Amino acid sequence: MILKQSSKTEQSKRKGRKAIAVSSTTWRQIEEIIEATDGQAGAPIRVLQKAQGLIGYLPREALEMISKKMRIPLSEIYGITSFYSFFSMVPKGKYVIQVCLGTSCYVKGGQKIIDTLHKDLNLKSEGTTADGKFSLQTVRCLGCCGLSPVLAINENIHRRVKPSQLKDILSPYR
Repeated sequence: MILKQSSKTEQSKRKGRKAIAVSSTTWRQIEEIIEATDGQAGAPIRVLQKAQGLIGYLPREALEMISKKMRIPLSEIYGITSFYSFFSMVPKGKYVIQVCLGTSCYVKGGQKIIDTLHKDLNLKSEGTTADGKFSLQTVRCLGCCGLSPVLAINENIHRRVKPSQLKDILSPYR
């Protein structure tokens, strides 16, 4: 994946994110994926997943290209992208921190974990740190209610988390 800075994406600039341009090689790979899935059931989801895997997220330009090449209205592509939580239209950090705010986690301190991440890393929900290392997502359940509060960093689950433990939990990721 070859990415470089660009001044193309005004939305990214307005939100303080660095815009990136996608290489011609990556565009060709996406076109090949579209051709390979042409007419198959569920093709838009598969194409979006693979495009996000190549780019890291789904910038507007990618959605427009997919819409045009698949002959699907852009509104439908946006609908799919915004409906499924695994799609992102903003760049993510290297490490995605998911904090559970389901009932059990919330009652046992999930919001305090988010508040501490905001204070210590200047990291807001659905945001990314300035260095691009961490992103924060709130989720409704990680399936570990008996171990609450829970947070996940990429695929690693941390259970019974206390705000005072966050520095130690995050240190291997720095």
